[in-house]
Formats: sequence, C-alpha cells, structure tokens
Amino acid sequence: MVKEQLREVQAHVQEACRRAGRNPDEVTLIAVSKTKPVSMLAEAYEEGARNFGENKVQEILEKSPQLPADVHWHMIGHLQRNKVRQVIDKVVLIHSVDSIRLAEQIEEEAGKKDRTVDILLEVNVAREESKYGFMLEEVEAAILEISRFPHVRIRGLMTIAPFVENSEENRPIFKKLFEFYVDMKCKNIDNVTMDVLSMGMSGDYEVAIEEGATMVRVGTSIFGSRQRLERT
Repeated sequence: MVKEQLREVQAHVQEACRRAGRNPDEVTLIAVSKTKPVSMLAEAYEEGARNFGENKVQEILEKSPQLPADVHWHMIGHLQRNKVRQVIDKVVLIHSVDSIRLAEQIEEEAGKKDRTVDILLEVNVAREESKYGFMLEEVEAAILEISRFPHVRIRGLMTIAPFVENSEENRPIFKKLFEFYVDMKCKNIDNVTMDVLSMGMSGDYEVAIEEGATMVRVGTSIFGSRQRLERT
C-alpha cells in the first residue's frame, strides 16, 4: 500500500509542478511518518523516499537507528527547549522554530557541539490561536535577531495552513507567505539563505506547490490515517 500511495503522491507533485511551470527538482517531498511503524517507513524507503518528517523527538531517536544512514530526518512538530540537545545532531532541518527562546536554546546546544543547525521559522499566517509560530509582522525582526547566532542558519520559512475541505481556501495563505519569503530573500541578510519554503500537507500540497513551496510534508496520503492502521 505504501509504495503505491507514495508513487501516486509523487505523480501529483510532478503534475502540480507542470501546472505551475516549475522544475520538479525544486520540490522536496517529506514523508511524514509520525506514529507509523518502521516497517512502513522501510517500504517508503524502498520506493525511493529519503526525507522523513517526525513530530516528536522520541520517534526520531527510536526510528533513526533502524533505517539506513542516508535517511534525512526533519523535525516538523513543536520542539520543546528541553529536547533540543537530543535532536540537533539527528536532523537535517528543524522546521518548527516558533520563538526566539527556542532559537537561543538551539544556538546554545549547537555551540556546545561546535555545529551549525539549519532551521526554518514557523509562521502562523492564518493567525490561528491553536497554532504555534510567529505572526507575519513579527518574522522580519526575528530573522534579524536570530541571524546573529553563529551556530544557527535560517534556511527559510514554514507554515501549517488551516484544515479545510477545499484546498483552494488555503491558496491565499500560501501566496501571502511566498510573497513575504521572496521579499526576505531579496534583502540578502547575512547568515540567512532563504532557500526553503515548507508549506502544504496531504490535503493541500498541490496548491502549495503551485504557490511556490519548495518542501511539502505529506503523511496521510502516503501512509494512511492512524484510524485505518488501527483497524488493520
């Protein structure tokens, strides 16, 4: 099941890129494997998946030794400051930096290990009270402050759009963040590459690609819902 569904998602990514006049190589598909058993991740790996996203540090710590070393792990969930030390040398990218205090903690722990950690700033574009992240008007000041940290490199931005039945409803969200992302890229801020825009999930990743996403985080469309797993 996983292999077939992964192939289907990959085809949709290609088609969305074609509609937008984009090169599919510009878009990285992250297989969101939270709560899924390693056996399912292994199926996706056999089909070519190399980027996996997890919401919890503990799952990364448990799963990473069980999969090949060329897997790239992405921390996409809310990261508690007391868990930073455990994860910074296990992931290629932290998508969910939602406060200056978290960035400071990453800087502190990365400095102890003399390494540079790549991060994205999470932006609450839709201003949902239930979501983490910087408000759009706060992001530039946060970028300027965090860009001074020698062991943290801002690669770009991430957002979690609202859950909607019709993915078109999220197009303005993605468009707004893309425009801001381009604006920040043009400012050429030191220590800020601004080459990653992580937006779009199972319900709306095609729209996100059409609006400029460079990474999409897809779980249910590849691995199925948790409920389906419990019934099988």
